Amino acid sequence: MGALDKSLRVLVAIIIALLYYLNVITGTLAYVLMGIAIIFLITSFINFCPLYTVLGINTCKRK
Repeated sequence: MGALDKSLRVLVAIIIALLYYLNVITGTLAYVLMGIAIIFLITSFINFCPLYTVLGINTCKRK
């Protein structure tokens, strides 16, 4: 996973958390988006996205 990909995932997760905290998103949508945000954070911290492996996507410039 490339640096830009990791940065975007963390940024999206922070935005989702902020929207939840400010009660902009509520209910089921809030829970679904928070789940996605948690997944984004975990995959950013471990530098691996299982979905990318299945789809054959590689955003890392190193070999």
